[in-house]
Amino acid sequence: MSQHTLLDGYQMPAVGFGTAGLRGIEDMRRIEQALSNGYRLLDTAYAYENEGTVGQAIRNSSVARDQVTIQSKLPGRDHSYGKALRTIEESIMRLGVDYIDVYLIHWPNPKENRYIDAWKALITARQTGLVRSIGVCNFLPKHIERLEAETGVLPVVNQIEMHPYFHQPVTRQFHKEKGIITQAWSPLGAGEGVLEEAVIAALASKYAKSSGQIVLRWLFQLGALPLPKSRHSVRQQDNLNIFDFTLSRDDMDSMSVLSRKDGRLFDQHPETFSDI
Repeated sequence: MSQHTLLDGYQMPAVGFGTAGLRGIEDMRRIEQALSNGYRLLDTAYAYENEGTVGQAIRNSSVARDQVTIQSKLPGRDHSYGKALRTIEESIMRLGVDYIDVYLIHWPNPKENRYIDAWKALITARQTGLVRSIGVCNFLPKHIERLEAETGVLPVVNQIEMHPYFHQPVTRQFHKEKGIITQAWSPLGAGEGVLEEAVIAALASKYAKSSGQIVLRWLFQLGALPLPKSRHSVRQQDNLNIFDFTLSRDDMDSMSVLSRKDGRLFDQHPETFSDI
């Protein structure tokens, strides 16, 4: 699989597996199945309440721990320095691992204005070996600029909502200039009609691919790292099988026009949303 090289020199698979909402024994088997199907980046979060499920799936699989990139996230209620470090330790224990590959701040929660303290805790966690790489989710460029100004440390990734209705060109350009990898959550539009768009269906026919593969390839060619989720083995495989074709420039542009002024599918603007 293609890889992205992070600012800190580590590499990350170009497609990851989202695990939000996957909990319990049956879903543990679905995650184990995803590993068997070739996924090597698993995205979880403290708030998903499934770090134990993810960790058990890895242990049950035939894939060695050091071949899997585990990514988790800090919840907003734990943005103070001390709480953040304890939460990272708790995540490690829930996952049943010695360290976490990538740890992110889940939301900036600017009204609480504690994300700098949280970021300093992540820096400490990296220095002490609790985590390998550190990043953020749902941060606006101005939030990242403040992280850099006050700590001198940039996140290696920023995971943002990104799909054909909302592909965030300004934020992506900022990431490109800073060397930050853009990760895309809800890359397939969370069942809100993206895959039924006529232009996407036409491209699926043209390239003999599924609509989901067209969207994920489009995201990949935009430089983003998509994190699709599926409980179904065939779809898991399809979502990973996007590296044997290339969308033309015109076809890329035809999808980009689907963008809406505010195409967010959820009422979660980083300027005002709080996950506390």
